[in-house]
Amino acid sequence: MSKPKVAFIGTGGTIASIGRTPLDIQDYAVLGKMLHAEDLLARFPEAQMVADVFPVRFRNVPSTAIAWPEWKELLHICDRLCAEHKDLAGIVVGHGTASLEETAYFLSLTLKIPVPVVVVGAQRPASGLSTDAAMNVVNAVRVAASPEARGLGALVLLNDEIHAARDVTKTSTGRLQTFRAADFGCLGHADGDALAWYRKPLRKTAPETEFAVHGLDALPRVDVAYCYAGADGAAVDAFVKAGAKGIVVAGFAPGFVTPAMAESLVAAVKAGVVVSQSTRAGSGRVFPTTKVLESGFIPADNLTPQKARILLSLALTVTKDPKEIARIFATY
Repeated sequence: MSKPKVAFIGTGGTIASIGRTPLDIQDYAVLGKMLHAEDLLARFPEAQMVADVFPVRFRNVPSTAIAWPEWKELLHICDRLCAEHKDLAGIVVGHGTASLEETAYFLSLTLKIPVPVVVVGAQRPASGLSTDAAMNVVNAVRVAASPEARGLGALVLLNDEIHAARDVTKTSTGRLQTFRAADFGCLGHADGDALAWYRKPLRKTAPETEFAVHGLDALPRVDVAYCYAGADGAAVDAFVKAGAKGIVVAGFAPGFVTPAMAESLVAAVKAGVVVSQSTRAGSGRVFPTTKVLESGFIPADNLTPQKARILLSLALTVTKDPKEIARIFATY
């Protein structure tokens, strides 16, 4: 019986990093040594036991340097792979964990291909003692090859857990159980004997989305303004001056800002900037209170500020109507 065919795109990150010694699990990045996709698969040949995996070379970059240009390139690569390999079962993207959740959510909103895309990272470098990179790669390949993974949007796999891109966020700097979905939990587990699925996301995901970004040169600028005790409107004013089309507020839970910041945000709305109210809590919805709505802010639902920024930026490629943008936040 033939094995499913899976593509592995390597973008670098901890999962591909090589440190000085097996005990170098913290300062390995100083070497700047990362394995390309073909070398990573050669280091972990066990991936070939679960699928016919072939490497796709990308630039090796730390995930702190990944943004719109890399996202757009990944979209084009995924399109090309599906066009060239009609029997492709799925795609795995190796990625650094710093911005992994943002790349995954962007892909989950913009991919137009039918096969699963699984974004995978690691907390310990490929060379580290007891690295999680090996098992994460194998399990990501298993998930990408799974028919049950289709139609769920982009997925994230680390620490034997399968997560929806919308829900998951990095919660710890160094622990292996760092990726968590605070409100809803994981979709399932990659266990030794089987992939155990337990739920599906109800929010709309790729490929059935309204966002068409392949032909864009850039996304509308959207910035995140972090609120804290005593915060004034300086950051908001600077973002508006820099040309922001949208601002996401990482406010106090469940969706408040200081009076001084509110003044600048209301002025930004009057100037045509779309403001979405999120919170810095990491869990729970922003409620459509009278104060939020009268200020002209759009509740970000339960999205983290970094996820709300991506959705608002994509929404602004479709419409500038606040009511329509509120619909988009309620849909995705």
